[in-house]
Amino acid sequence: MNAVEKAQVIHERLLERYGEQTERPHLEPVAELVSTILSQNTNDRNRDVAFERLRERFPTWEEVRDAPLEEIEEAIRPAGLAQTKAPRIQGALRRLSEEQGLLTLDFLEDLPLGEARDWLTSLDGVGPKTAAIVLLFAFGRPAFPVDTHIHRVSRRLGLIPSKTSREKAHELLEELLPPEIYYTFHLNLIAHGRDTCQARRPDCPPCPLLDLCPYGQEQTAP
Repeated sequence: MNAVEKAQVIHERLLERYGEQTERPHLEPVAELVSTILSQNTNDRNRDVAFERLRERFPTWEEVRDAPLEEIEEAIRPAGLAQTKAPRIQGALRRLSEEQGLLTLDFLEDLPLGEARDWLTSLDGVGPKTAAIVLLFAFGRPAFPVDTHIHRVSRRLGLIPSKTSREKAHELLEELLPPEIYYTFHLNLIAHGRDTCQARRPDCPPCPLLDLCPYGQEQTAP
């Protein structure tokens, strides 16, 4: 079984466990970008609290762009690293205003995928994961985000080499997987990382991927 075939089998078994993930409404692109910056190095709940506080305090992105930095920091404090994330958010909004004249990312929809990714990653604090999340979830474009769960699980399964960096993993997994399964595979692999293939105590014996997983076989060897 080659790597492409193995990825397809993994996808099918995860479908049996977690189901097909139908695309549900996501945030508009600028909101998705801000939310994803807030999500860095924190959990979903803290991100959501910070995002809601930011929008309550500043109802428009223009207000966020022009507000005193310390007020942005205070609003997003629940997400952690507020002194880092606040200037990154304002910097992205100011860059959009300067280049587009409007606070919109809609121009990314018409750019070639590589150029859209390059523009996003040229923003301070935006790496491959944040760019891929915006492209996949806000625009439905074929980008595959790699978070800590996907990075861990895909290495354990041998889909990518064990020493692959998270940045390189984006490229390798996008080459390995057909774009039409990016959305579901992304969400199901995260679910599996949270439910079964946890960082410290993976539950290997009942895992439906055990026969495909070198790491799991090593853990369960007599």
